[in-house]
Amino acid sequence: MSQEQALVGPDWDSPVQLTLTPALMIHALMATATAVHTGWESCIEEGLVVSSLIAMDEGAGHYVRLVEQEYDDENDPEIAWHDWTLEIRIGRVLTTGHWQAPVGGALLEWEWHAREAEQAFERACVLLGRRVSRGLVVVEPQQSEGPVRSTRH
Repeated sequence: MSQEQALVGPDWDSPVQLTLTPALMIHALMATATAVHTGWESCIEEGLVVSSLIAMDEGAGHYVRLVEQEYDDENDPEIAWHDWTLEIRIGRVLTTGHWQAPVGGALLEWEWHAREAEQAFERACVLLGRRVSRGLVVVEPQQSEGPVRSTRH
């Protein structure tokens, strides 16, 4: 290395490498997930998707995807689940984490699962050199029978 190279430092577009395994990604990103697994194909059923957000490294085919889907319980069709899925594809390997809560469950539980999955997505995007910024969403009121009236003042 020349003295000039030592003073300037590596070019910002110099490739760097590290060894990353599904186990390490699960440990670092999906510790709070309800379920985790690896695979060669996605477990997401596109017909059940409520929302999807993806960050891609198009040249290499790597991606990080956050999907929300809803489905009926296999054992009890009366129960429906909302699932926040973080899917990371690096090469051919998919590493997937699920955060799940019952549809109609407590709002606090939903918010916790959503926040955990979103934070994992945000952190995973760093693997592709991407940043995530948050936005605001307007939530419309649900139809109800009107405000609850108190009989006492």
